[in-house]
Amino acid sequence: MSVSVLLVEDDEVIRKSVAMALERYGYHVAVAGDGLTGLELFRERRHDLLLLDVMLPGLDGIGLCRRIRESSTDPILMMSARGDALDVVSGLEAGADDYVVKPVDISVLVARIRSLLRRATFAPGPAGGEAPPSEPDGPAADGHRLLVFGDLSIDTGGLEVFRAGEPVALAPTELRLLLEFAAHPGIVLERQTLLRNVWDYGWEGDSRVVDLCVQRLRRKIGTERIETVRGFGYKLRR
Repeated sequence: MSVSVLLVEDDEVIRKSVAMALERYGYHVAVAGDGLTGLELFRERRHDLLLLDVMLPGLDGIGLCRRIRESSTDPILMMSARGDALDVVSGLEAGADDYVVKPVDISVLVARIRSLLRRATFAPGPAGGEAPPSEPDGPAADGHRLLVFGDLSIDTGGLEVFRAGEPVALAPTELRLLLEFAAHPGIVLERQTLLRNVWDYGWEGDSRVVDLCVQRLRRKIGTERIETVRGFGYKLRR
């Protein structure tokens, strides 16, 4: 089955041109011209990726992103007409995984989509079930590798995260970022290293993407767990 993309864009010319371009790459594209219609389509069926414009009538892209994040960890890619810093920061704070600037370069857009879909394969399973035991690093009950950092437990095989025994729901990018930190505990990771290893950027990327994702991750696993090393990057405290 082809990958399903929900495209929410109010400009008809851009909406049609982006949809046609993505369909040529083999994606199935559902479209909406405003935020409320986009929200209805999101609720009607599952999509593999959501492509949202920032400036939308009715419910804007930031508000739509927040509504989607209330119930879903599906990958979200924002489109900003101006590349304005406020648009970018607001979108990432609302829960978006990445962004592109309009006019959209289709090759860049497809590269970002493919990267997000690869990250989505790391999505954790359902939040239900019992938490893995809080014990020193070692195999979990089912043979998966269990990493423990204080009250934070990471089952690297089952791709499940628990804090104080309670399941933590992470979006794919947040999970990939946490796994990258967990693979190098106590080691400072530079922003460009994280962009390359987590976001699959083969070029210089916007470090704000990293900073905002770290902020979202901190809110979920504890603000003290990831330390900022000024002028260098971040590290996971052992």
